[in-house]
Order: sequence, then structure tokens, then C-alpha cells
Amino acid sequence: MHAIDLIRRKRDGGEHTPEELHFLVEGYTHGEIPDYQMSAWLMAVFLRGMTPAEIAALTDSMLHSGSVLELSDMPGKKVDKHSTGGVGDKTSLIVAPIVAAGGLFVPMISGRGLGHTGGTLDKLESIPGFEVNLSLGEFRGIVAACGCALAGQTPEIAPADRMIYALRDVTGTVESQGLICASIMSKKLAEGIDALILDVKTGSGAFMKTEQDAVKLAELMVEIGSRMGKRVVALITDMDQPLGNAAGNALEVIESIEVLAGRGPQDLRELCIELAAWMFYLGERVDSLMEGKRLAAEQIHSGRAKEKFREIIRLQGGDTAVLDDPKRLPGARQTLDVVSPVSGYLYSTDTQELGLACVALGGGRKEKDDVIDPAVGLIFHKKKGDVVQKGEPLCTIHHNSEARVADVQRAIGRSFHIGAESPERQPLVRRVIGA
Repeated sequence: MHAIDLIRRKRDGGEHTPEELHFLVEGYTHGEIPDYQMSAWLMAVFLRGMTPAEIAALTDSMLHSGSVLELSDMPGKKVDKHSTGGVGDKTSLIVAPIVAAGGLFVPMISGRGLGHTGGTLDKLESIPGFEVNLSLGEFRGIVAACGCALAGQTPEIAPADRMIYALRDVTGTVESQGLICASIMSKKLAEGIDALILDVKTGSGAFMKTEQDAVKLAELMVEIGSRMGKRVVALITDMDQPLGNAAGNALEVIESIEVLAGRGPQDLRELCIELAAWMFYLGERVDSLMEGKRLAAEQIHSGRAKEKFREIIRLQGGDTAVLDDPKRLPGARQTLDVVSPVSGYLYSTDTQELGLACVALGGGRKEKDDVIDPAVGLIFHKKKGDVVQKGEPLCTIHHNSEARVADVQRAIGRSFHIGAESPERQPLVRRVIGA
């Protein structure tokens, strides 16, 4: 079996056997298949797609490229959530402490920024000292100690996914449904969880631009999770505009702290409560979704969720003082407002372009080994349907480079569309799959 033959087969629209996919995954993981051949295969998959049988086989090969976490000795259900990615999506930093404070175990293995979207690990690393690179033993120990750990893939867990994930980010193959599904499910199923809630984004800032594509991906992931004996539900949620008011690593940590303190943007609070409620329900902590929402809200209002986040930060080596003094987080040296050229209503936003603007500032990666600037980002002042006056700020750029900011300012200006009438507002949660 040779990699070039498998590249040609997929290029020409053929279907792989499980053995062929295992050969590709094993060969790439062990350095026998080089980056350039795996990149060619990824592009062939992006262009030709994969069958459900291929996706299931790829998921299984990636899952078993490493170890599966064993948590059966911990007295309680293990649950997790995953988002397909969007601009300003910092829900993991809020939902994980809420659910752990409410009595479930949350072994959350997360990823870095991908394309125009931010990554949970990059956000967490903006907290001074926070260690996301844990060994399997360290990860397990922190979950046992406080009910939750927020970390990257250990060398032992789905190493094939970690390597392929980084390659997809810089080869224009991020949006492939088959690759998204295999990446998410291999990583999550390796955590030893009982249940999983999926937040599948749709809209201008999502990888799945149409609701139809988002539903297709959600159904595929729910099916694969169910085949593996897990309780899985997917929410189709809106990403036609940024979630919350902040995009950028340290800025999103600040906003997450605000929500854990009972404040923060309404849309972000609402989605976090919804996701946490489903986790409580799937983890059999409550008997109904409404009861789950009440339990989630109680963890915030009582302060238990914020204190759980403090405990997680402490156990992972971070500066817990950021929870009380966010100025200890990295801050940009300069800010610049992007103002509206006309009066009217904020009719729509090109949310993907806003995410790319954040990357251009240094808040994301253009190449595999780029170093992120945790301080830069964007603060949004208007939501869709809001009244806008001429000269009023739409967005504030937090930056550290005069050389980059002019192009970013123009791109952001083009991303806000002002109309004479207020648009019809989409619900935050559009559909539920697998309930």
C-alpha cells in the first residue's frame, strides 16, 4: 500500500477501505508519510468528500492512534461539549466551570485556533502561567481533584488528530465535514465520557455557512457518537454575528469572567446556560432541560462557577488573581475605533472577515508555527438590529502594530452593513438534533 495511490483514489472520487485509512493515519502519525502527501490527501478529501463509512473508519483510526482515558473509578457521569468554532465563541471557559460546580465531571480536551476562529487553548494561555500541555496522568489527576480540566491533547490522546488538525489549519481544508467530524469525535471519545453536547455553528462566521450543511454535520456526529455508545445531542446555533462582544484571546477571557460573575453580554450568557443545561440533562444530573437551566443559573448566581474556574486555574498553574483583577491579563498598547459612515440599523456582518481581521492583528495563526499575540483583538459595540448613528463606534481594535492596523481597519469597515430597516433577528439556538 502506498500513500500516492490513496491520494489518487480520493482525487478521482474513490472510496477508501478502513484498512487504507488506518494505513494513512498510522503512517502519518509515525512519520512515514510526509506533510506534503498528507496535505494532498486532505485537499482531495476536501474536494471529493467522504462517505459515512469512511468518516466512521477515519474517526476510529484517529481515536485508536493513542490512549483512551479511563475515568470509570470517578463517582459520577463524565460529560463534555464541543463547538465547531466561531468568532467570539468562548463558551468552554464558562460552561465547563458551571457544569463541574454543578456536580458532573468535565474532562475537556480542546484545540487551538483554526482558520478564522479562536481556540480555547489559546485563550487559556493568555492567563499567566496557565498550563494546557498536561500529561495524561496530570490531566486525570486534575479532573479527579476538582471535577474539570481544560487542556490540549496529551501526547497519548488521539495524536493523529493533533497532527492533522494543525495541518488542516494551513492547507485550506478546514471546512471539510468529514474531517471536522473525525477530528471532533476522535478527540472527544478518547476522553472516556458518557455524554457529549455539540454546538454546531451556522452563518457567515461559521465553517458551515448554511443551516442545511450544519444540520448534515450535526446528524453525522450524533450518529457516530451513538454508534460508540455515547449520549450525544447537537444544537444548531447562530454565527451570523460574533458571539458576545469580544474576539481575541485575553479579551475573551475577560468577557468569560464577566459572565461567571453574573454579568456579560446577554447572547453569551443565554447560550452558556443552554449548553450547560443540556450537559446536566445528558449527564442525568437533572430530569428536564428546564431544571438544568435553573441549576446552571444557580451556579453563576451563587458564585460557585467562578470559584470552580479559580480552582481549575490554580491546579493548572495559572494566576488566579486575574479573576479579581483582569488587568493582570495581557493588554494591547493601542486602540482604534472603527466608526459607522452612515446612520441606520446594523443589518448584517461579514463575521468570517471579522475573524480574519483578528488573525491579521496577530490573534491567530496564518502558518503552522506562528506565535499568537494574546493581547490583540476586537470589541464589538453593536448587534444586528441595533440603531447606529453616523460616526458612532461599531468596533474597537486592540492592537500592537501600526503596520497591521490600517488594512485591518478597512477590512472591518467593509464587514459591517448598515441598512435603512432593522433585519429579522434569528434565534440563537435554531435547532436541536438527536434529542
